[in-house]
Amino acid sequence: MANTYTQIYLQFVFAVEDRHSLIHPEWKDELYKYITGIVQNNKHKLIAINGMPNHIHIFIGYKPHQLIPDLLQDIKGSSSKWINEKGIIQGKFAWQSGYGAFSYSYSQIDKVVKYIINQQEHHKKKTFREEYIQLLERFNIEYNERFILKDIGE
Repeated sequence: MANTYTQIYLQFVFAVEDRHSLIHPEWKDELYKYITGIVQNNKHKLIAINGMPNHIHIFIGYKPHQLIPDLLQDIKGSSSKWINEKGIIQGKFAWQSGYGAFSYSYSQIDKVVKYIINQQEHHKKKTFREEYIQLLERFNIEYNERFILKDIGE
């Protein structure tokens, strides 16, 4: 696309199926590197990636040559397959269906990166469900409470 210029920054948030805490510290960095490769192979720029044992945040410089659902299907499908083929968990690993996608301006990049990097500290005060609902409300996204997964034990 000659003479086409874009500046699009997106944060994706999605959880492990049934919100189980299956992403272990011993192999999460390897998972993040694998996902980084998927993002880069799709010609996007990974800016930050981090999460908790039950969910993940991915912040990218997005190139509009690919539909968001197609990118997320590749990330989730390929990373699930990678985890299952490596046999690093007992049973079958899967991500929940659906995701959150949130857009940011260039001036917000540092703030979003710090937020993603500090997930462990952030979640000492707030559950994933609380965090996710807060993001949906901050971005004025209508949602159905029925489809917001409950935290384990609720």
